[in-house]
Amino acid sequence: MAVTAPSRTRAALLRLLERDERLFAVLLAFVMVGGLASLGLVPLRPRHRVDVYSLVIWFALYKAGIFALVTVNPRATRRIFTAALCIDLLLVFGLLYLTGGGDSLFYLLFFPLVAVNAYYFGPWIGLLVALVAGLLYAAAAALVPPWVGWTPPLILMFLVGLPAFALGQVAERERRARGEVERLYAELTGTLTRLQTAQEELVEAERMATVGRLSLKVAHEVRNPIAAIELNAELLGDMVQGRVSEDGTEATQLVTAIRDQVTALDALTEEYLAFARFPRPQFEEDSVNDMVTAVAEFVRPLAARQGVQVKVATDPAVPSMEFDRTLLRQAVLNLLKNGLEAVSQGGSLTLTTQRVGETVEIAVADSGAGISAEVGRRIFEQFFTTKPQGTGLGLSISRQIVEEHGGKIRWSSTPGVGATFTLALPIRKLEHA
Repeated sequence: MAVTAPSRTRAALLRLLERDERLFAVLLAFVMVGGLASLGLVPLRPRHRVDVYSLVIWFALYKAGIFALVTVNPRATRRIFTAALCIDLLLVFGLLYLTGGGDSLFYLLFFPLVAVNAYYFGPWIGLLVALVAGLLYAAAAALVPPWVGWTPPLILMFLVGLPAFALGQVAERERRARGEVERLYAELTGTLTRLQTAQEELVEAERMATVGRLSLKVAHEVRNPIAAIELNAELLGDMVQGRVSEDGTEATQLVTAIRDQVTALDALTEEYLAFARFPRPQFEEDSVNDMVTAVAEFVRPLAARQGVQVKVATDPAVPSMEFDRTLLRQAVLNLLKNGLEAVSQGGSLTLTTQRVGETVEIAVADSGAGISAEVGRRIFEQFFTTKPQGTGLGLSISRQIVEEHGGKIRWSSTPGVGATFTLALPIRKLEHA
């Protein structure tokens, strides 16, 4: 612990002095307090004698107060340092007046005072402060005879002002260079972040492409066995259908279950194939309202068997527009299927169209349990599903179809009330090569 304590102290001090303003306050206090203490070594005449070391202590406390103000209220830093500069000039003037006017050595305090402030405020403020210092020196010399003339004040102005101006110029160039370095660093960091993101997306895209190729191959390979199983199951069902025994009834139920699973597997295969061989949209002028109504009528019998009511509300203001009817129908159908799976007995599905400015919105709302925030973050992710036998491709395909039409898909949900998916499509003729 004894070894690490000094290093921790140094680290804390470095963190405290990270800001330029606090560092400037420390440097200004150091040069002014140190200069005052150094000049206190020179013996003063009895009639001009002051307690310099007490002044050093009070001056150090005053500078500590400046540092505290800058730390507590960094937004007012420039105002604080401006006020401190005025006070410092008046304090030096007071020392000159009390210690001999033109004969006092305390005029030397103007040198570090002007130089350090020129570094912070810039060359022109530094030059102005040098002129004010010369005038204060002349005023102190005039108030405390003998008058030394204008030569010493003018020499002070030039000897202090010219280096201060040069130092201010250097400081401004250094600030501009540092600002440029910080800007370039920020740009470089942003570029590296974008490159890293692009690399991750490229790796993900390559992984998904590999999965897509494998899915396509597997789907092609299993289609023929699926068809053979379905055909044999159908023939077997015909063979046992006429038997009225208990075994025959049980066999019929087993065959029906096999055919249901084969149908589900066939639908799964077709969905993978649709994802892997996503077609280019063929844009033709058509009616969105007619397409939506047709999809609702297609789904209505299935919904009725599940005890779900399907409601349709189309906006007459929706004009005819160019879109791929087959693909857009598939996108809406995917949303309706998801809604049917989310709604329990006695629930409802609502399919609406609406014109909003230069877009047409197709909304599919269900009265299900809603979507949790955790699921919502991954809802459009490929192969992500919460269903035991889902593929995780339905919503991904719907989003891809909508994006191919130049639109966007969004969703909203209230837990326990339901979820709504909205397809927003632009009303315009899309140019495709």
